Amino acid sequence: MTNRFEGRRIAVTGAAGGIGLAICRSLVEQDAQVYGLDLRGLDALPDGVESVPTDLTSEESVVAAVRGLYAVDDRPVDLVNCAGIVEDNVAAEDMSLAQFDRVLAVNLRGVFLTCREFGRELLARGGGAIVNIASMSGNAIVNHPQRQSAYNTSKAGVSALTRSLAVEWGPRGVRINAVSPGYVNTPLNSLKTDMHEQWKRETVLGRFAQPVEVARAVEYFLSEDSAFCCGTELLIDGGFSLR
Repeated sequence: MTNRFEGRRIAVTGAAGGIGLAICRSLVEQDAQVYGLDLRGLDALPDGVESVPTDLTSEESVVAAVRGLYAVDDRPVDLVNCAGIVEDNVAAEDMSLAQFDRVLAVNLRGVFLTCREFGRELLARGGGAIVNIASMSGNAIVNHPQRQSAYNTSKAGVSALTRSLAVEWGPRGVRINAVSPGYVNTPLNSLKTDMHEQWKRETVLGRFAQPVEVARAVEYFLSEDSAFCCGTELLIDGGFSLR
């Protein structure tokens, strides 16, 4: 599998985050040309990943990033959407509109903008693959005990957007699918140590996922192994949603 993605160009949003970083690293190891789209942490990207500073909430920034990638090389660029933020355990009755909008702007509007811009180019070139990172909290469960109404809503939107675009673009050669992780061992989750034991206790496998395990699922959807997957959402939550 060392050259599984040789010759492929793949953009990863949220590239500096825990899951995004693991995906970038794994794709580079398999000979893909990887572009990391993020605003912070780009200096920590693995060797072989080209950093593309991008504000995913800004239409102008996303358009400029995509145009820049195609200005130097006309080959198709597949997309993995990893960028995501969460409000800090805010009760819905106390949440401001600004807090709600901030989460939706990154987690849902950003996914729409990148899908639209990268999707346009893939459609014009006869097809490609897009993988969105959704979440088990988008439809399988509601995150608890933390209060994350905006985050849960945004991830449900990612799932619905993935299915909608799959119906529109699948017949024209663009396959779009989603990976929905449970709790993953990332820097974001490492801050919530008071909840770790409950999360593990409620996960059938009794542990967090490792970022590389999510990367493997993403790679399945990027590869021809998933050629008949269209609008598929792969839930990898260690059995959390079963309890």
